[in-house]
Order: sequence, then structure tokens, then C-alpha cells
Amino acid sequence: MNRSRTGAILVVLLCAAVAVLAAELGESAAKGGVAIANPCKPRAPFPGHGIDATIQRVVLDGLDGAACRLHTSREQLVLSLRGRGRWDRRTIDNALRAGLRRAVDEAGRRGDIPGFLMPLARRAVETVPLEKLIEGGIRLQDLIR
Repeated sequence: MNRSRTGAILVVLLCAAVAVLAAELGESAAKGGVAIANPCKPRAPFPGHGIDATIQRVVLDGLDGAACRLHTSREQLVLSLRGRGRWDRRTIDNALRAGLRRAVDEAGRRGDIPGFLMPLARRAVETVPLEKLIEGGIRLQDLIR
């Protein structure tokens, strides 16, 4: 698989993971209760195997890292991504990139991301326009720049 195709798959899966988390939060809130975990404490290992599970694990770990950095919950951070929070876009972007950098590095240490893909994953974290990622508007050329 070539690097640009792998990068595109990574971005699509990142978008999907953020969308799933937001949908689950909305569904839980509609049912009257949400169990909010401390993002600074380790969570139970995320189940699953393969690239989809790895991407979900990295995104959720990255969101935890960003939420911990902002002293909030992962759920509140997700709501803030849509402009319903107390932080400006730059603060959120910096926290997200820091959380995702840490999550990618942890995934590499666990062996979830092969060593030859680590530079691509790190580059994606540093260069992907997070606003477009959140809105699902990433194009392949955004990854190649």
C-alpha cells in the first residue's frame, strides 16, 4: 500500500472515530446519563485488532490526552470541537495535536503502528488541518502538502 493511500485511510478512520464518539455521547446524554471517566487516568484496553481498531484506539487516546491537558473530560472536549466550549480553536488544536502525538508514539511502542508507518502517522498529526478533519472535509492533497 502506498504512503498517500495509507494516509488517506488514516484520516478517514480518524474522522469516523470522532463522529462515533460524538454520536455515542449524544445518545447517552439523551438517555439521561453519561458516565464520564477521568481522561488523565488509564482506561481499560480498547478491544479489537486491525487498522480500524488501531485508529480508534489512537484517536480515543489522543482525545484523552488533549482533555487531560485542558483539565476537562473527553466528552466536553468533543462538544468543544463544535464551538460549544470555553477554549478558542488554537488552544483546542494545540491540545489535540499534543494528545495525538503522544497517542501515536504510544501506539508505535505497543507495536500497533508498524515502524515504517510512524513517520507518516506523525506527519499526519502535525499537518492535517484539524478543522477539516473534525468536519470530515479532508482530501488526499491535504495530506501530501
